[in-house]
Amino acid sequence: MKREKMTRKKKMVIENKAYARAGLLGNPSDGYFGRIIAIVVKNFSARVFLRESEELRIEASEQDFDTWKGRRDFLEKINFYGYYGGTRLLKAALRIFLDYCGAQAIALEERNFEMSYSSTIPRQVGLGGSSAFIVAALRCLMEFFRVEIPSEILPTLALNAELKELGINAGFMDRVVQVYEGCVFMDLDRGLIEKRGYGQYERLDPKLLPPLYLAYKTELGKVSGHVLSEIRLAYDRGDPFVVETLRRIAGLAAEGKRTYYQEDLKRWPAMMNENFDLRSRIMKISESNMEMIRTARRCGASAKFAGSGGSIIGIYQDEEMYARLVGELGQIGASVIKPIIE
Repeated sequence: MKREKMTRKKKMVIENKAYARAGLLGNPSDGYFGRIIAIVVKNFSARVFLRESEELRIEASEQDFDTWKGRRDFLEKINFYGYYGGTRLLKAALRIFLDYCGAQAIALEERNFEMSYSSTIPRQVGLGGSSAFIVAALRCLMEFFRVEIPSEILPTLALNAELKELGINAGFMDRVVQVYEGCVFMDLDRGLIEKRGYGQYERLDPKLLPPLYLAYKTELGKVSGHVLSEIRLAYDRGDPFVVETLRRIAGLAAEGKRTYYQEDLKRWPAMMNENFDLRSRIMKISESNMEMIRTARRCGASAKFAGSGGSIIGIYQDEEMYARLVGELGQIGASVIKPIIE
């Protein structure tokens, strides 16, 4: 009878998801006490599944396997998934969740579970795929153990899973917008972060945003923590040029918020371009990434990185311009979509 009841329970699956994301203004200042405006991209999501079981287990998926059909299969999988799978992200999420509950004196039931995952987010092209796994996993754990974690705290826990548990260089942007969803302005003031562990987060109505496109090339995938490490090293040693450039990038998000409330977004395309141009002064941009930027701008659209590279986002004027973006970016191997925010 007991085994029959357990089998019945295993069929009840908790499922949670988190969406891809894109930075509109201010990134990558989110890792340096800056300001950001970002959106979720509901075209893509990461899903985590949790079911009660006799043993605690995190199931591997295709990107965690160490067996391939041959050299070609090996190269294709490494190019698409990278060197790291998703199980380490779920492990880090579980560790952070248990540490949080312990620190808050939250008693958890003695229940085991299996966790597994899947994702449609293009890998390692700067769309927040890793953080989406962690946010979705934390949501599953909260539901399974009936634990409430305040929305303002949850992004910090998700960040610590990567930053402290896995040693991945990361910032607040991904986790905040994946928790709050929609379009979010973030003020990541050092005083707020150091005092209470989180910044000031404010939802903006996506309906007021100008028409946006998103383009990405999976062949450009790189681990964002590695891409951003050169900025981190320069910032930590107090390089005045890097510090000032990041301050100016953060200022673009503050200006974006001000003009948003004035319902005057005419300067947003120029600000998005400036965001990328400033960023390119403090980090190396590959020729393939620059080709996407130049191609989009030749079509008349603005263009900046959605994250750490491999994907760009910008504003287009009309459907004729969007069709040009699809055609010309398609010729260089990039996929183009209209991001779904709501």
